[in-house]
Amino acid sequence: MSDEFEDADDHKSGRQPFIDQRAHPTRVGLICIDVRGAPSPHPIEARVDEFKGLAEAILVEVVFSDVVKVRDIRPGTFMGQGQVEAIAQKVKDGEVELLLVDAALSPVQQRNLETETKAKVLDRTGLILEIFGERAATREGVLQVELAHLNYQKGRLVRSWTHLERQRGGFGFLGGPGETQIETDRRLLQERIAAIEERLEKVKKSRAQQRGQRDSSRFPLVALVGYTNSGKSTLFNTLTGAQVFAKDLLFATLDTTLRKLTLPSGREVMLSDTVGFVSELPHDLVAAFRATLEEVVGADVILHVRDISNPDHAAQALDVIGVLGELGVPPEKPLIEVWNKIDRLPRNDAGSPMFVAAAEPVSKVAGVVETSAITGEGLDRLREAIEGALGQEARTYHVHVPFTAGADVGWLYGHAEVVGTAEPDETGTTYEVRVDPRFKSAFNERFAGRIAE
Repeated sequence: MSDEFEDADDHKSGRQPFIDQRAHPTRVGLICIDVRGAPSPHPIEARVDEFKGLAEAILVEVVFSDVVKVRDIRPGTFMGQGQVEAIAQKVKDGEVELLLVDAALSPVQQRNLETETKAKVLDRTGLILEIFGERAATREGVLQVELAHLNYQKGRLVRSWTHLERQRGGFGFLGGPGETQIETDRRLLQERIAAIEERLEKVKKSRAQQRGQRDSSRFPLVALVGYTNSGKSTLFNTLTGAQVFAKDLLFATLDTTLRKLTLPSGREVMLSDTVGFVSELPHDLVAAFRATLEEVVGADVILHVRDISNPDHAAQALDVIGVLGELGVPPEKPLIEVWNKIDRLPRNDAGSPMFVAAAEPVSKVAGVVETSAITGEGLDRLREAIEGALGQEARTYHVHVPFTAGADVGWLYGHAEVVGTAEPDETGTTYEVRVDPRFKSAFNERFAGRIAE
């Protein structure tokens, strides 16, 4: 128990991993649930492929993969008894150590399935937590994953301990007389959760200060969002020359990264890479990563990256839009859809990509750009689209600056886009400038009485 609560300052994570692969890759069986009548924008084939991708993201050895059709969800085991017995036999025959179930299991269902199959069981949330636990690299990412992991584990203490009947006596805060081990474990979990939440609150305040400093600078923020494995990090690296980890794996990137990007006019913006989304992303994870994803809420322009080569790209895009709404991103925020991975599509006689599924924007957009982060195709058009979206939010003014006000000239070049200048007169020069909305108040205050549209 003590390892569960070790301080993450001293270790990468205080959590106990579900899967131990130090000796050999864990042998797993995949169960994809198809509930009759349950609405889903994703066809069962796409859901199976995605669940296999989630399993492969932790490099396990998949022994079997089955689709189980469920007519009525059973409160004890989720699926029917005959189906459970058939799975148990496959687990035994394949010497499977871990059963991954693509559903949200209750603690009771998870415990009963473990009893019936004689294997450890993880549901969809547990698997995603395991992937996040392996991917988190920064201090903040580790804390966010551990918080989500502990909230998930808190409801499953009933299956985690066999010594629940043991009583623990003590004094003061160490556990009063009659406190059971399950109560002690739950209290320790809650104390750890509170400690992590306090640290993440400090991170949130620090990020707010950083955003305040960035808002007072001349760099607008452009945020990359998209379904996991849509190519965001590869696109980020190609655009900025960065070396962010990018691989054909689900959730290859968890930690937000910022780099400068130069637009065709020479204007510089900050580009932000963020964690990928996925269908049925656990609410605990959305909450835990809210501090990181607030970069998206505060962005001037959002780039929604879609893997247009994936037949399920439309449903994936709807999942992303849903998470953006959950985060509080206003619908009027400028959004550009980046239809990525066109290098994987067949071409017609004219050389244009032929989409494998109907492609159209899934929300109100400022533009659509077809790209390949691998070949670089379309990236110049993407830079132009970013500049255009930023320009739509800005207004153009003419302002007269006396020769004696050199600091005002510096302010204009630092906080606005200088479109042009008129011939100087005897007192100064008139500048044509484009001002972002976030600098409008400071601009009006500084140049009051000298502005003309």
